[in-house]
Amino acid sequence: MRQFQIEVTPEQENQRVDVMLSAYLPDTTRSAVQKWLQAGLVCVQGKPLTKKSKLRAGDVVSVQVPDPQPMELQPENIPLSIVYEDDDLLVVDKPKGMVVHPAPGNPDHTLVNALLYHCGDSLSGINGVLRPGIVHRLDKDTSGLLMVAKNDFSHQKLAEQIAVHSFVREYEAVVYGHFREEEGCIRTQIGRHPVDRKKMAVLQTGGREAITHYRVLQTFDGFSHVRVKLETGRTHQIRVHMAYVGHPVAGDPVYGPRKVITRLHGQCLHARKIGFIHPRSGAYMEFEGELPAYFTGFLRSLGPGDPVEGERKVQD
Repeated sequence: MRQFQIEVTPEQENQRVDVMLSAYLPDTTRSAVQKWLQAGLVCVQGKPLTKKSKLRAGDVVSVQVPDPQPMELQPENIPLSIVYEDDDLLVVDKPKGMVVHPAPGNPDHTLVNALLYHCGDSLSGINGVLRPGIVHRLDKDTSGLLMVAKNDFSHQKLAEQIAVHSFVREYEAVVYGHFREEEGCIRTQIGRHPVDRKKMAVLQTGGREAITHYRVLQTFDGFSHVRVKLETGRTHQIRVHMAYVGHPVAGDPVYGPRKVITRLHGQCLHARKIGFIHPRSGAYMEFEGELPAYFTGFLRSLGPGDPVEGERKVQD
């Protein structure tokens, strides 16, 4: 069981303790914090708090975080689209609708289950038993290229590249509306939404720096086809940033308009290119895949479109 303490600041005075803790721990839901409170794991001066307890400046909140309940992972013979593989890593093209790693509500049929079948014990263990080999991730309904580490040496070297922003990640998306500028950079702070803890949001304070570069490839009636390059990799970063600038990703049921384009079955967002330095050889490697059928089919449904000068026109 992990333990830590937080001293309440003047700005946090009179906040509910569950609100304060879920803001302090952006990867933890408020419902999880409330379970800790019910179990008596959150205290001030040894006195357990309830979810309605109000805080005072200077209070020292002691928190005991219970260990996660183990899940037994089973290898599953799920076909994988493998773009590249060697003894240290592999690059897979994840389809829309596949969850990357098991979690409550998605205990199986994930990419990890498929990797366990394909690789056996040859996956890194740095991210724990639930995320073997997973160096970075894609949302369930985001398709595209994903890198997997086969050993801890490779995992550490690849994670270092992500940390210093030298890992290349380029996406393509169809978003609502037309941009005033053909290319630009969105730079904000992103953190857990202050009210809806299942969402992320642009925050004025308290978030983590998020930088997204975009370029318009083609415009349609009411939509734009864009290329997006991530400088940082925050949760839902592209979806949050596109919605923030008034151009949510088409089909996005969380950050898009209330009337969702249901035939897309999720956001029209594809991780098309990744580039990195091979952890053992030191050679730069880059992989670029084709746009999937759901993406090109949606583009065709929008009509002929107008390619931006200097950019390719998407072929049928």
